[in-house]
Amino acid sequence: MDRYDGFHDFVVARGGALSRTAYLLTGEHHAAEDLVQTALARAAARWRQILEQGEPEAYVRRIMINERITWWRRRPARPVAQVPDRPGPDEPHQILDRISLGQALDTLTPRQRTVVVLRFYEDMSEADTAAAMGCSIGTVLGP
Repeated sequence: MDRYDGFHDFVVARGGALSRTAYLLTGEHHAAEDLVQTALARAAARWRQILEQGEPEAYVRRIMINERITWWRRRPARPVAQVPDRPGPDEPHQILDRISLGQALDTLTPRQRTVVVLRFYEDMSEADTAAAMGCSIGTVLGP
């Protein structure tokens, strides 16, 4: 068995979902691309072991979470409030909703943002979110 067997198929099948999650974690397209690339590079190095554990997407998502927190610790987040010059094919209310959501997510700490993304975008349970973040369920539930 090649050490990368199934890795390409995994990236093709789940790359889009991982990219969307990375964008929600970072709030920037370029940072999201870097985050996914870093996570996949780390996963590729241990692909056989990851497959043996049976949850490759959860493992890669965990890498992304840890990496994002590491980035945040190294360099503080800088608020970026750029509105596109021209709207895309979205309806005007969808653009406003997206901008409002981005602004709301920008007010959260990286850990709070991670909880919101995993719980409500990824639709993970409190227990699964806590496991993915390596914390207790009480931390996920908050005060």
